[in-house]
Amino acid sequence: MKYTTLPIVLKNQKIILIGGGKVALQKAEVMQRNSVKFSCVSSEYIKEFENIKVSKTQKYFEIEDIESYSIVVDATGSKDVMNRLLAHKHKKNFLYNCVDVPEVCDFFFAALIEYGALKVAVSSAGASPTLAKSVRDKIKRVLPKELENLNTELKNERDSGIIDIKKAKQKANKMLGKVTLVGCGTGDVDLLTIKAYKTIQEADVVFIDHLISEEIKEIIPKDTMKINVGKEKGSHSVKQEKINEMLIDYASKGLTVARLKAGDPYIFGRGAEEAQALIKEQIRVDVIPGISSAIAGPLSAGIAPTARGYATNLSIVSAHLAGNRINTQWIDLLKIKNHTTIVLMGLSRADEIVEYALKEGIDENMPTAIISNASRPNQSRVITTLKDLPKAALDAPRPGIIVFGDVVNLHSVLPQYEIKMENENAKIA
Repeated sequence: MKYTTLPIVLKNQKIILIGGGKVALQKAEVMQRNSVKFSCVSSEYIKEFENIKVSKTQKYFEIEDIESYSIVVDATGSKDVMNRLLAHKHKKNFLYNCVDVPEVCDFFFAALIEYGALKVAVSSAGASPTLAKSVRDKIKRVLPKELENLNTELKNERDSGIIDIKKAKQKANKMLGKVTLVGCGTGDVDLLTIKAYKTIQEADVVFIDHLISEEIKEIIPKDTMKINVGKEKGSHSVKQEKINEMLIDYASKGLTVARLKAGDPYIFGRGAEEAQALIKEQIRVDVIPGISSAIAGPLSAGIAPTARGYATNLSIVSAHLAGNRINTQWIDLLKIKNHTTIVLMGLSRADEIVEYALKEGIDENMPTAIISNASRPNQSRVITTLKDLPKAALDAPRPGIIVFGDVVNLHSVLPQYEIKMENENAKIA
């Protein structure tokens, strides 16, 4: 049977609910929660009906019970009650809903999302309540709870005679928009979290860092808007302030934005700066962790940064400061016994790092490793020493990390990370 669906709002309607079991309770709870006035009649009620604060008559149902009502909800599951009501419809005009018998219903209960006075109804026209509920639950996960507050605010303005459609739309879009900072790890799609993958698939707009791998770019849906905002050393790039402005602008239009960041957003990734800028503008922000090259790099190369007997401490540092300045405050860490130091953004500063380190009396033969393109098919690993680091860094691919410490010697013992290729497993050397 074909149904025509039209969501409507009924005012001042008299409703009677027939039944006092679990099914009737579910309908009663929905109506009570939404401040719908109704009465109940049933020969018996389950205990939970004590929480339903409406008029409840305990008796066997008779047709005379519905005489003053224009809407009847039958939750008895009784064919006899249903047949009597259907026969009575020829004498009295009323809207009838018989739970789980869609072919005799005049209307259906929609799957509701409730934000105070703001309701979102999902209906399958009786075809599949399960589908309607699944769609409802999906929408509920997307919409912010704060919509109730906005609805109240706009209602108060309307009651005061203030109706500004443009302003209301701006507020709604800003609240509906969202930015997720997605940690994309070192580039291997298999190392993405499930949440990161889902976020990329569901985004309206994707902002892409320079270091995001082609493999991860390929999983972005073709119809999704893609904006490249990567920062590449030695070439023109989008300034951080501009990126912040763009994120705010797109989210304020009500769009779902995925900001793809290499590694982890909060490990030397300026994720905190972007999150703070968005929060300041009252834009919803979510952050998804990613595997930093500081963690995946050593593992991929067969180096365990905190292996017992080799290291009891681990430091992760950056050799790069704002304004293209070098950071050397961490050099003293190399003096600590049983310590591993992992340096990000340091390859181009190898000469200066070694110069400072040797001046501080660091052992020139300290085991050192360079790991480039960690976990990607073109990963490379160079094992060297502190004194030979500048020479090794000259030909090392970017991006890369530097590992200092005795744990580097484990490279000849521990397995390296294997990348599953399309047709074969390729072990990285």
